[in-house]
Amino acid sequence: MRADHPPENADLTPGTVGRTPRIVGTVWGLLILNTLGSAGAKTIVPLPRSLIQMVTMGALVTAFALALAVNTRLRIRPSAFVFLLTLLLMLSVISSANLESGFGALFRCFRLTLFVGTLWLLTRWWDGGMTFVRHHIRMYLAVLGTVAAGLIASPGAALPDLYGGRLVGALWPLTPPQIGQYAAVIIGLTVLLLLGRQTDRTSAAVVIVPSLVLLALTHTRTATLGLLVGLALAIASLILTSGAARRFFTRATLIGTVAAVGFASALQTWFLRGQSQENFSSLTGRAKVWHALLIEPRTTTRFLFGAGLGDKSFDGLPIDNSWLAVYNEQGLIGVVLVAAVLLVLGGVALLRPPSLARACAIFLISYCAIASYTEAGLGDASPYLLHLAVAASLLATPARVTPRSTPEVPRRRIPRWAQRSEAS
Repeated sequence: MRADHPPENADLTPGTVGRTPRIVGTVWGLLILNTLGSAGAKTIVPLPRSLIQMVTMGALVTAFALALAVNTRLRIRPSAFVFLLTLLLMLSVISSANLESGFGALFRCFRLTLFVGTLWLLTRWWDGGMTFVRHHIRMYLAVLGTVAAGLIASPGAALPDLYGGRLVGALWPLTPPQIGQYAAVIIGLTVLLLLGRQTDRTSAAVVIVPSLVLLALTHTRTATLGLLVGLALAIASLILTSGAARRFFTRATLIGTVAAVGFASALQTWFLRGQSQENFSSLTGRAKVWHALLIEPRTTTRFLFGAGLGDKSFDGLPIDNSWLAVYNEQGLIGVVLVAAVLLVLGGVALLRPPSLARACAIFLISYCAIASYTEAGLGDASPYLLHLAVAASLLATPARVTPRSTPEVPRRRIPRWAQRSEAS
């Protein structure tokens, strides 16, 4: 969807539509780089974790500086999404102030401050258009390009036995769930752009086909389920107004039914990933960590405010659940704020009339809600918050153009004798 450009005499006051500077795409790419993380598989060329952290943190600082440089007058648009993130940031600072999680908690609060501040500066260009959707697809496609390059360069390093032969990042330390998430998100968005005639089939195939291959190699069930359910909900929101959506939904249903019947055994093998029934029922051991976290005795203060921002682990084991991670680090109040983020975005999406922007927002919100059950990230700077930020930009009302006031030219005073001569 192309944003309307203002006339030459338009004044870009807060809440007006303007041409999005190219540097905004750079800022978005730096935010994505910051959220890639520093822990993951072993790479072909060993990268010290300190170096990776320096790169990711430097990317965030640079993103904030560039956003400030392109928005020097601090023109922002009202955003309930970023406002709730600001409240979550304030809560994180309060919960981290007692240093129960160490000085690392304060550093994470500083990181979240820059992250939220950059989003505030970018709200000036949130106008309900597809600008940030395209930035999102391009940047994550570039990330997946490094994954594909690592797979070609060293298949053994990209499909290690340590991860059960699942695809990892061999050039940058990315885990299978990360790769699956990135692939699923850009597949879903590209399919919706194709249905909305915002891209051609060739360009869509360049994104969708390689991403599907990488998603399949990661064996990531959460990303696959999020992609299917999110797309189903998004396309369902377009069925009444889009013939292309109706045809796609019908064909996808038929193909899915045939695949489920004809390849049931292969799909079951891929879905189980060679796990035992006990391991599968405990969600690869996650349920044990969740149970231990929930039965841990807590003071009233820690119950309400949490222990401060940490590394999303409990007793050295990953929590892998956004709600429990937020409960552990930001308490019950944090859980309420995160729930408010999803409810506000979802409620606004349901109230919007059917459109491509609404469908993309529904897909992103649905995907994040599904992934929150087995992945952490909704309470801190993460790709999931970037997905929701794109959804918020899509749900923003198109801003009106405020024309510049033309200075009034003083009228030349005509002498009385001249007026009498004109009258005669």
